[in-house]
Amino acid sequence: MGVPHRIEYQDTYSVVMDKIPQGRTFCALCSRRRRGHLYRIAREEGCSAVVSGHHRDDILETFFMNLFHGGRLATMPPKLVNEEGDLFLYRPLAHVAEEDCEKFSRAMGYPIIPCDLCGSQDGLQRQQVKKILDGWESNSPGRRQVMFRALMNARPSHLLDPKLFDFQGLALK
Repeated sequence: MGVPHRIEYQDTYSVVMDKIPQGRTFCALCSRRRRGHLYRIAREEGCSAVVSGHHRDDILETFFMNLFHGGRLATMPPKLVNEEGDLFLYRPLAHVAEEDCEKFSRAMGYPIIPCDLCGSQDGLQRQQVKKILDGWESNSPGRRQVMFRALMNARPSHLLDPKLFDFQGLALK
């Protein structure tokens, strides 16, 4: 398409295999390593932002992964500043369903590249969450979109986080 680009080859697989004990999942370290490479390359190229292809379903899966396994209400926002404070991270497909991304990619003849660096380990937490969401969606079509809208409609006073709402200072009118 004539778009200037850079292809970077890094042996993430060997590093991950070396650091992660047998029987543990590779995803967390692998994603941190890939993100680190993207941030480094963005800096080397003089960029102020990194744009990812995360879609609505990735965001929902991450929310439930954090809920079920991390004990926190968090996900990937459409726009964020990285921890170092020097790069924006944009997710322009944040409101787009995975199914629609796949349909568009096929219509355009774009390749769909799976995340299978590790040979796609079985029983991953993300796979389990995806199955749960698929089940909910098949039982109640549109459920994913309703849950996604809920992420944009948080009510801090109806959660339990005292950093988000002053429960101690709550008073009657």
